[in-house]
Amino acid sequence: MIEPSDSQARRAAQRIGLLARKSRWRRDTIDNHGGYMLIEPYHNLVVAGCRFDLTAADVVELCNEEV
Repeated sequence: MIEPSDSQARRAAQRIGLLARKSRWRRDTIDNHGGYMLIEPYHNLVVAGCRFDLTAADVVELCNEEV
């Protein structure tokens, strides 16, 4: 299976009213794994991936489950 792209992950999150934020700083540190975090934008709450530990495929899968 082909890995979803950055834009596909962001669009999947946007369809259900979330933001997919990708970390681009200090990959592989204790609190930052260099992946994605799903954020509820109105209250700025982390829904999933609090340590930036989601892949693009994880984001798409989680967003498809919500629909």
